[in-house]
Amino acid sequence: MHKEKLSIIKIGGNIVEDENLLIEFLQLFAGLKGKKILVHGGGKKATQIASRLGIESKMINGRRITDSSTLEVITMVYGGLVNKNIVAKLQFLGIDAIGLTGADINSIESIKRPVKDIDFGFVGDVKNVANESIKKLIEADFTPIFCAITHDGKGQLLNTNADTIASKIAVSMSKSYEIKIYYCFELNGVLEDFTNKNSVIKLINKEKYSRLLKQQKITDGMIPKIDNCFDALQNGVHKVYIGNTNMFTKESDNFTTLVL
Repeated sequence: MHKEKLSIIKIGGNIVEDENLLIEFLQLFAGLKGKKILVHGGGKKATQIASRLGIESKMINGRRITDSSTLEVITMVYGGLVNKNIVAKLQFLGIDAIGLTGADINSIESIKRPVKDIDFGFVGDVKNVANESIKKLIEADFTPIFCAITHDGKGQLLNTNADTIASKIAVSMSKSYEIKIYYCFELNGVLEDFTNKNSVIKLINKEKYSRLLKQQKITDGMIPKIDNCFDALQNGVHKVYIGNTNMFTKESDNFTTLVL
């Protein structure tokens, strides 16, 4: 049976932060054919506002420690300021967007990350995505806009990695749709040489990824991102792309495609 296509796009803080970049991206997103879901972070904005409120942001290995006051800021910034700003701009562009956290329509349930070496605080690891509920929104011609907040089903909101949310939604929705994920950030794609912004690796499969890891060409924060991508591909997602907003223009092929 032929499945309908669904695009899931995740945008990083650099796009959320920059009003011009955000408008440019949202115009491209609005022009993207077919059904789609947007997932966004907003970490840089949360750090700025926390600082204005006198709340120190603590990061370990690039991941935020979320105590109760940080969770309040994240809820305000991700679920309020950033999410509603995106939704309003998309309405202007003719997209009937609906802004969501994982608590809305019980769409994404998580468990609070257990303490091992580090206590991350109110951080969630995704346990379940309500694909049928999200499908109802999509079939009613709404475009879901998810921020990086989930819940535990017991009244507690949890800060959750936006890359992971995109990947888990994609895997869950792949039961009903042919899924492509686009991870959209400031670089052209996955780079062979980090000092050369044009050294984009156009295609990465599982074997090539193992080789790049051995050669230490892929390191640090890019490893969990790509692990997420392959996890999605192994669980029903059709293709994954990593690059900047040029991925959505017909003229460019300068981005990374991941396949099994």
